[in-house]
Amino acid sequence: MALYAIGDTHLSLGGSKPMDTFGGAWEGYVEKLRAAFAPLTQEDVVVFCGDLSWGMSLEEALPDFRFLDALFPGKKYFVKGNHDYWWTTANKMLNFWNSHGLTNFALLHNNCQLYGDVALCGTRGWFFEEEADGHNEKVFKREVLRLETSLKAAGEREKLCFLHYPPLYQGYICQEIVDLLEYYQVTACYYGHLHGGSHRLAQEGRRGSVEYHLIAGDYVNFIPQKIMTGAGE
Repeated sequence: MALYAIGDTHLSLGGSKPMDTFGGAWEGYVEKLRAAFAPLTQEDVVVFCGDLSWGMSLEEALPDFRFLDALFPGKKYFVKGNHDYWWTTANKMLNFWNSHGLTNFALLHNNCQLYGDVALCGTRGWFFEEEADGHNEKVFKREVLRLETSLKAAGEREKLCFLHYPPLYQGYICQEIVDLLEYYQVTACYYGHLHGGSHRLAQEGRRGSVEYHLIAGDYVNFIPQKIMTGAGE
C-alpha cells in the first residue's frame, strides 16, 4: 500500500490535443503513463493534481477517464486544474463516473480524503498569471476558502496538501495560501501546472515549515511520485 501523486496528464484520447506534438518529455507520454503505473495495485492511492483531460465536457473526457481507470485498480483522487473544462458540480461528476463504472474516482474539492491517519487536502489554488488575466478577487477568495475548508476538515491529523497551481514561484508568492499551509501545520505541498522552461523557476524543498514539490507530468517523466508507504508510515 502506497500513496502517490502526479499532475498534468493532459490526456486527449478522444480529442485533438495530444501533447506529443510538443516533443521532449511529452513524446509518447501516454505510453509512459501506462508503463509507470503498471506496478501499482488495488491497495495504492494516487492524487492527480489537475489538468487531467482536454475534454470540454464529461462525455468528451470519458475516454481519458477510462484510460486513467485502467492504469491501476486503486483509488484515484482528483484536484481541479485550470484546463479541466469538463469539471462541473461534484454531484454531476460523481454520478457520471458511477454510471460508467468508474467507482474508484473521488474528488479532493471542498473536503479532505484520508490515507490511513493522514489527511489529504487540496484545491486548484491561485497563480499570478490569473491576476494578469484580470480574474477578479471573488475567484481568488473562493479558492482560499476552499483550501481552508479542506484543511479544517482534516482536524488534528497530519496534513498533506495537493494543489494545481504552485503557491510559490521564483519572484512570486501567493501569501494567503502559504499562510494557510503554515497555520494548519501542513507537512508537505504537491503542485503541478509548470511546464518546459518554467520548471527551472519552481520553488522546491522546505520553505518555512512546509516541504514543496513540483509533480507536473513532464517534470517527473510521467512517473507517479511515491509520497509514503503503508497507512501513513
